[in-house]
Formats: sequence, C-alpha cells, structure tokens
Amino acid sequence: MLNKSNLSDDILIALRRVIRAIDQHSKKLVQSHGLTGPQALILSEIVKNGSLTGSTLAKNISLSQATVTDIVKRLEHKQLLTKSRDNVDKRKFHLTPTEQGRQIIRMTVPLLQKSFEKKLSELKDWEQTQLLSSLQKIAEMMNAEHLDAAPLLTSGAMTASPEAVKEAIDPS
Repeated sequence: MLNKSNLSDDILIALRRVIRAIDQHSKKLVQSHGLTGPQALILSEIVKNGSLTGSTLAKNISLSQATVTDIVKRLEHKQLLTKSRDNVDKRKFHLTPTEQGRQIIRMTVPLLQKSFEKKLSELKDWEQTQLLSSLQKIAEMMNAEHLDAAPLLTSGAMTASPEAVKEAIDPS
C-alpha cells in the first residue's frame, strides 16, 4: 500500500528539483553568454531566419507579442539586433541580427530544452505520452493549465546586464 504522504512529498521534491535545475541553468546562461533563456531563444530564431517580423517571431517561439516586444527592446539596446520598418506595411518591423548578435549565437548558446528534447526523443512513444499526461495533470492540479507558457526551460528575470553581454562576447 502506498503511503500518500510520502508520495506527495516525493512528487513535490521531484518538481522542486526540476525548478532548481532550470534556475541553475538560467543563471549559468546569463553568466556565460550574457543572455537570459528567452533572449537567447529570440536571438537564435532571428539569426536562424536572417530577419523576421515581431509577430512571426512570437508565433514561431510561442511567446506573447508583448513579451517578445519587451525582449526585443532589450536585445536592441544591447546592440544584438536591429529593428527596421517595413517599406510596404509601415506597421510592421523587421528584426535583423547584428554581427555581434550572430557572433554570440555562433558561440552555441546552450539552451536547456535542447538536451531535454534529445533525451525525450530517446524514450519510447508510450513513455513520452505518459510523461506529457502526468505533467498536464500536475499543471491542472496546480490550477496552471491555462497559463501562457513557451516551450522554454528558463526562470528568473528576462534581462541580462550589458556588462554580462560584453563579457560573454569579448572575455579578454
């Protein structure tokens, strides 16, 4: 017979470990590359595509337009991307990486979800489905099933200091 008290504790401990792993990775990413996870994701997507509109970018990475706009402002301030108005539709802006932005992404910014995706793909289909179902149930139990969330394993602030970016690009 299962001891429900211990089972509950074991589940909460496992969840806390996941949260701590995400926190630690996020801190390392800021320290090593001067970017937060969302900033790295957005910059990577822009570098991969060469140029994107804000709405296309938001759709591609499953973040809200408001969140993308805020992060883009920070990346533009760090001179990692430029924003230019569309010649035809003046309401649209095109986001293009700067050479500095391309350089930081070439340094292979390590996103936690990439290693997670690799390990997940090694599981059998039924194991993947079971994990998804369990996590969806946990989200529901925490009244979080309707929260907007991107497929990004990150935590903390969505900003990194200009000094951290400079150090990541030119550590000399």
